[in-house]
Amino acid sequence: MNSLDGIRVLDLSRVLAGPWCTQTLADLGADVIKVERPECGDDTRGWGPPFLKDATGKLTQEAAYYLGTNRNKRSITCDIANPEGQALLKKLVLECDVFIENFKVGDMKRYGLDYDSLKIIHPKLVYCSVTGFGQTGPYKDRAGYDYAVQGIGGLMSITGERDDLGGGPQKVGVAVADLFTGMYASVAILAALRHVSVTGHGQYVDMALLDTQVAMLANLGANYLVDGQFSGKMPARMGNAHQNIVPYQVFEVAPNPSGEKDYIILAVGNDRQFAKFCEVADRDWHKDSRFILNQDRVKNRDILVPELESCLKTRSKQSWLSDLETSKVPCGAINNFAEVFSDPHIRHRGMVQKWDHPLSPDIELVASPIKLSLTPVQQKNPPPTLGQHTDQVLKELLHLSDQQIESLKSSKVL
Repeated sequence: MNSLDGIRVLDLSRVLAGPWCTQTLADLGADVIKVERPECGDDTRGWGPPFLKDATGKLTQEAAYYLGTNRNKRSITCDIANPEGQALLKKLVLECDVFIENFKVGDMKRYGLDYDSLKIIHPKLVYCSVTGFGQTGPYKDRAGYDYAVQGIGGLMSITGERDDLGGGPQKVGVAVADLFTGMYASVAILAALRHVSVTGHGQYVDMALLDTQVAMLANLGANYLVDGQFSGKMPARMGNAHQNIVPYQVFEVAPNPSGEKDYIILAVGNDRQFAKFCEVADRDWHKDSRFILNQDRVKNRDILVPELESCLKTRSKQSWLSDLETSKVPCGAINNFAEVFSDPHIRHRGMVQKWDHPLSPDIELVASPIKLSLTPVQQKNPPPTLGQHTDQVLKELLHLSDQQIESLKSSKVL
């Protein structure tokens, strides 16, 4: 069995934040019914290249982006702008525990699919809306995209190289506001489902990318609220260095065998680790009153870091990593994707899985990181065909006949 066996989700979300949430729920065993627009489906189906190649090497219309965010789901098509489509979805809602959507504020009300309308017919329903700025507030009607939210929410002001070294605003390499919102949404939905099991009452979950992005500022947000707003000291871009810990950054080491620059991450988290690092480096910095405590090292960063840089360049990456790991000093390589996905530990942990995809046997995709001892996560293909499960779902849940389904298809509802 799976952890969420018996939980059914009607998923009207698309692109990333919503689908990331429902993919997590599906991994855990929920029956996620992905509702897509007839003919075109989720936008990400066409967000390529790259596109999947079939067994003969021919390109398909299946974008890698879509494949990475929709595993373990069933796909149906339904035109929610059509009154018949709205009526059909209301019937499906009665067979589901969770409803999730990421349309503009007010769109669901126009279709009669808003929470206030659906809770009348299904009081136990957990309803989750995912938007850029939430259902209330002066920005609620704005279109919210991850890139803009990273900027508005402060992340780009602390991401990138230091300004005095030529840095400027920099977004994160993946859509972290979307991804974090998806994860927070899945946690909120699970909490709401627990509330249903205790009280019998469903509730509304209002998830906003900007809220999540502000929460993600974490220790730097706390730095500003506790001190910066009074002292005027603003968290700023630090490149690959840490705001509150030294040494905790990327350092150049001796060139690799090809003569190219090479680097390691040194992530010393406390004074004991710093002393161990100094032993590996054969230096006495940990005995210098300017560097004994982390607060001293942060204060004297500009003195210590140049000395560290000179020292680290004297040995190769593998030499440093081997000795530092033996001494339990946190460190790491900076891997490209080829190195990540061939890493023996990542392979051992099952983070790359082969899928028996109908278009391409043995395709490899990233797996869920969740590992439960008694209820392992599901491992099923993302639905390769738009609306692949429409007939199956409508027959199974609503007991529609072939004739009824064909009628709905003829009228362009499906």
